[in-house]
Amino acid sequence: MFRSIVRLQSQFGNILSPNKVCPRSPHFRFAFKYSSAITERKRFYQDVSISQGEGGLYEINLDRKKLKTPGGKLFTVPNEVLAIAVATEWDAQRDTLKFYTMHLTTLCNTALDNPTQRNKEQMINAALKFLETDTVCYRVDEPHGLVELQKNEYYVTIGSSSSILGPEIPEATKDTFRQHLNSYNFWSLTGLEFVITQLKSVVLSMGIVDRHLSVEQAVLLSRLEEEYQIQHWGNVEWAHDYDMYELRARTAAGALFVHLSSESSNVKRKLLQDREG
Repeated sequence: MFRSIVRLQSQFGNILSPNKVCPRSPHFRFAFKYSSAITERKRFYQDVSISQGEGGLYEINLDRKKLKTPGGKLFTVPNEVLAIAVATEWDAQRDTLKFYTMHLTTLCNTALDNPTQRNKEQMINAALKFLETDTVCYRVDEPHGLVELQKNEYYVTIGSSSSILGPEIPEATKDTFRQHLNSYNFWSLTGLEFVITQLKSVVLSMGIVDRHLSVEQAVLLSRLEEEYQIQHWGNVEWAHDYDMYELRARTAAGALFVHLSSESSNVKRKLLQDREG
């Protein structure tokens, strides 16, 4: 489905190659503030483990205490692979817990507590809103260097605009995207929305999730104007590089969350094959 909308010139690399947040959705801003209310805390546990609870759901145990969400719910995830990934985040923390680096935990909290109280249809509508201002749909007429950079990097067929009014998005295109988004479960949509918000692009986000783009390539495409300005005016010490690596980390975590919150058996088998290969 995605190939019929986006044309790419070559087959790209692995999605899981390892952030700058520019949230425009009020739902995302609320969820991000809610799930990151405590940014650091002294580590209060020694061991991290997982266990299977009621209904086949998996729980995270810090020593002998079960992890809970900010909303007070028992922290449970739908499959073992995602539980292992979250447990690894907690185990990797040193003396101080840096919650702002624990992206998978944050996404699980958001899916479990659903602080904005939305259903799948509302999440899909919010995602489709980004099509109207999608990063890849905006082109510039000048300067010449940036014009050429955009022509050579963007291979989309959903229309473009160099005007502040934005491009016209055909209803048939919206319907195709809607059907594709509807194939994801609530948890996967939570991760996909996170990626869309990072890149400000539905097209690039689905390119990553559908394995047509690597994280590095999608991030570069989402930052073309900024990269041009850096080339023209120079880098501001380490700030631009830090922003780029932060954006990569968040985007990679969101894409990984989409896959890990999908069918557990297929994901687990793929991870094992990658490890053995």
